[in-house]
Amino acid sequence: MFDFSTVVDRHGTWCTQWDYVADRFGAADLLPFTISDMDFATAPCITDALQQRINHGVFGYSRWKNDEFLAAVAHWFRQRFNSQIDTETVVYGPSVIYMVSELIRLWSSPGDGVVVHTPAYDAFYKAIEGNQRTVVSVPMQKTAHGWEGDMASLEAALSKPENKVLLLCSPQNPTGKVWTREALTTMAALCERYDVAVISDEIHMDMVWGTHRHTPWNEVARGKWALTGAWGLIADDASRNAYLNALKGRDGLSSPSVLALTAHIAAYRQGEPWLDALRTYLEENLRYVARELNSAFPTLNWQPPEATYLAWVDLSPLGIDDKTLQNVLIEQQKVAIMPGYTYGAEGKGYVRLNAGCPHSKLEQGVQRLIAGINTLL
Repeated sequence: MFDFSTVVDRHGTWCTQWDYVADRFGAADLLPFTISDMDFATAPCITDALQQRINHGVFGYSRWKNDEFLAAVAHWFRQRFNSQIDTETVVYGPSVIYMVSELIRLWSSPGDGVVVHTPAYDAFYKAIEGNQRTVVSVPMQKTAHGWEGDMASLEAALSKPENKVLLLCSPQNPTGKVWTREALTTMAALCERYDVAVISDEIHMDMVWGTHRHTPWNEVARGKWALTGAWGLIADDASRNAYLNALKGRDGLSSPSVLALTAHIAAYRQGEPWLDALRTYLEENLRYVARELNSAFPTLNWQPPEATYLAWVDLSPLGIDDKTLQNVLIEQQKVAIMPGYTYGAEGKGYVRLNAGCPHSKLEQGVQRLIAGINTLL
């Protein structure tokens, strides 16, 4: 029913991944597999809803706190996660990182620590350090069964009084780890014990594969917490009011685009069939990456992640240098693939390849990655 194979030319559309690849990689003529931005056309139910709204012709000030938007969010949680939310806790946010930054400012002071599982999404480091807070790293552990969190190290970090916030990525980016309900329950108890607030970024919650299940933070939460994915849930009344006062009073951001509201409601009310078809396509893309990499380099034994469409690939068994590989990929193979060290010291030796694209593009990227690696072996 849905076409994910047709390549859509995104050049000239002010696209960060395509039009501005030179900003990060120093060359403009690269095939990009970089930021978490998929190359598929938007779901038809969304474009249809947008077209109907455009035909109305007036796009003035809007209110996010309306029954249709709030009910759509609640519907999605019930439908996809069998989870009940209190719509009074819902807040609008112009972006995930805006919400993360504002909550960090709300729940901590300059110099305080923000605890993060690493390797971590690179914008987390910027949001923490840009707000004069300290990144407190808790390294993830790679095991034969996948990625795991070290609860003893997490407790040691949370127990320090200067560490005020746990910035959780669930599912985790870039490793693709899906936190189990048991692990999240343990984290919630630790945060309550040490009076640490939790910001849970769950933007990849709909991209979980196989038998793994995403558990929304609201199902295990205690104390002060927020769940965000460009809108958010903030349970504590005082914290929610403080956040909304900053959003509206200080930053003047309380009126979202009416087209954004229209798109969001359509996605959550009508987008489930499209999403399920997309998930099938993405899973096959990740299996393709595994087949090709493991055929070319059996020692990698790379397995698709538990979640996300981001292939987090450990190249350290091949003994090649990160920066030399990047030079080869950019200068010889003309491809942009994120180096693992972008996500912190624990990412050294890895690459992160975005598989959220038509299969024909992915084939080019994977084969260029393989060719680039072979030039160094």
